[in-house]
Amino acid sequence: MLRKSEDWGRKLQITCVGELNDIIVKGDMNKLMLLQEAMMEKQIAEIAQEIYEGDRKLVLIAGPSSSGKTTFSNRLSVQLASFGIIPHPIAMDNFFKERKDTPLDENGKFDFETIDALDLELLESTMTRLLNGEEVDMPTFDFTVGAKVYDGTKLKLGKNDVIVMEGIHALNPASTKTLPKDSCYKIYISALTQLNIDEHNRISTTDTRLIRRMIRDARTRGHSASKTIEMWPSVRRGEEKYIFPYQEEADAVFNSALIYELPALKTFAEPLLFGVSEESDEYYEAKRLLKFLDYFLGIDVQSVPQNSIIREFIGGGCFKV
Repeated sequence: MLRKSEDWGRKLQITCVGELNDIIVKGDMNKLMLLQEAMMEKQIAEIAQEIYEGDRKLVLIAGPSSSGKTTFSNRLSVQLASFGIIPHPIAMDNFFKERKDTPLDENGKFDFETIDALDLELLESTMTRLLNGEEVDMPTFDFTVGAKVYDGTKLKLGKNDVIVMEGIHALNPASTKTLPKDSCYKIYISALTQLNIDEHNRISTTDTRLIRRMIRDARTRGHSASKTIEMWPSVRRGEEKYIFPYQEEADAVFNSALIYELPALKTFAEPLLFGVSEESDEYYEAKRLLKFLDYFLGIDVQSVPQNSIIREFIGGGCFKV
């Protein structure tokens, strides 16, 4: 996946921040955006074709925080529809256990990262019944009350229907152990940037995801940059324990990193990072990220396509995320 991303960089003739900044100064950013989005769409189409030709009925998508799983699943659904397939997006989070049954972590707080927080028995029985052609009442998890709600939504798979389910545990064999393997197609998505600062310094993929999440959390949850930075070590521990070990289960891997994204994210991230107080424990991490973003020239995000994965974080996209 990383080799493919580096090949994209060579085709776009951008391997370091300086070359990217030159493109911005020359006013060629719109062309660059369209080229990279076209490359990305081609790869999504190839994955959709594999699903179609393999007659898979259950597509499972997993990846670390802020990898763009939701937008990817929507874009994949569009490509599946172009093959005459009717996709049905389902969030694995709708199969959380009731709040009273949710396990606690070492600090006595609800642990929503562990696979034991999912009602695996209900998840597998629901998927099995759907694959057998039965009509099933579908749950929606209400996080405000901590319980599953049944609002009358029913689902029955037809001949050309496919379930597209995303969640952090989608590649964990424990979540699909009773399901027929030839019906499942597993996708691992991450954001591995192919860009370098210079010949000797690479850009941290983790930093890019942290900046993505910071912007999204501020926009959708009202979280400060301090709050997101504070939570990040816990998020990373969860990824190391519950996501990364199952990468090899995937039938396909997808890199959601965009070569032009940091100039776009810079516009939103800098005001948030400047708002971190000097008295805050997160101050020095915020200063480090600000220094990192100084390498990039900012861009006007109006030209970012509405279906771009970056829209999941900065807003203004065409998908409900």
